[in-house]
Amino acid sequence: MEIKILGPGSLNDQKMEEMVKVAVKELGVEATLVKISDIGEIVRYGIVATPGLIVNGKVKHSGKTVPDMDRIKDLIKSEL
Repeated sequence: MEIKILGPGSLNDQKMEEMVKVAVKELGVEATLVKISDIGEIVRYGIVATPGLIVNGKVKHSGKTVPDMDRIKDLIKSEL
């Protein structure tokens, strides 16, 4: 599984990254985590508000808020 966290590095972006790491560990999922901070690349995914979450090439979240842990886990599990 490949998980990408998109964002230029705001506090919400950092929080999303940390929460995704915890969620992956708690779910026992093997995943490659990639942090994308290049605005051009973020826009190519159609993300206009960060943080963004891409799981296996599919946009699962974009917006100014960080989903709660249960929602992050659900987004990851939807690609298992």
